[in-house]
Amino acid sequence: MKNEDFEKTLKKYIEIINGRLAELLDGEYPKEIYESMRYSVFAGGKRLRPVLLLSSCEMFGGNLESAVDFACALEMIHTYSLIHDDLPAMDNDDFRRGMPTCHKKFGEALAILAGDALLNKAYEAMTDSIVSNMDMKFVGAMKCIADCSGTEGMVGGQVVDVLSEGKQIDLDTLMYIHKNKTAALITAPLKAGGIIGGCSERETELLEKVGCNVGIAFQIKDDILDVTSTIDVLGKPVFSDEKNDKMTYVTMYGIDKAEKDLEKLTKEALDIISGFAGNSDFLYEYIKRLITRIK
Repeated sequence: MKNEDFEKTLKKYIEIINGRLAELLDGEYPKEIYESMRYSVFAGGKRLRPVLLLSSCEMFGGNLESAVDFACALEMIHTYSLIHDDLPAMDNDDFRRGMPTCHKKFGEALAILAGDALLNKAYEAMTDSIVSNMDMKFVGAMKCIADCSGTEGMVGGQVVDVLSEGKQIDLDTLMYIHKNKTAALITAPLKAGGIIGGCSERETELLEKVGCNVGIAFQIKDDILDVTSTIDVLGKPVFSDEKNDKMTYVTMYGIDKAEKDLEKLTKEALDIISGFAGNSDFLYEYIKRLITRIK
């Protein structure tokens, strides 16, 4: 895919997402909760998950307008998780995306409530869309997102991650954390977008495989950047895993094996994507760029 076409499509997706997020978060009272929600949502995120959802939906011939609320819901769920991750009881980070974290800007109590509000707003957006469309496939898309976000997905992974701090964990535990804390919320947009777009059951299974591979690869890349990059490039503290005494793929296997496994997982995912019948050019290129990112 030509870079010009890629950038044009990415810009289209992000403009659709940001426009709808602005509408969904256009509340006035209590002003403090909306200010803290908007602060975190519009703090420079890449919109990775909503872009994955829209591109997956479009690859299967779906309508972007009908999928945008689900894309925005995922961004709000992701942002709530980051707000809570940054809290003193969790990772205790002062910066996120080069800016003070939500609790540093608004205080811990309001940061917790902002996360709660974003999570609830996500389900408000999805249920409103379901009511408007009156189509069971939208229910299926919301169930996919709910499953991947909860105790059998992201939250479950976060719990095991927290309980594993300061401990020597085995590979199975580390992979459970990666598959659930990170990969689940990358699998969710691919599957949900495909479901809204009308993909088959077999295609849904393949999207799950892609999401799992990309999610684990994304986390491995994150672990690598944590020990090779700088705060100026990443926009957040480096060596944070070491500071929090966390076992990572890099600390377990070293940089060389981490980079080899990253390449293998990425190739498997890209091979599956290139086999879909629809136009997968953008999704293929987008995932390739995610894994080779520098921040």
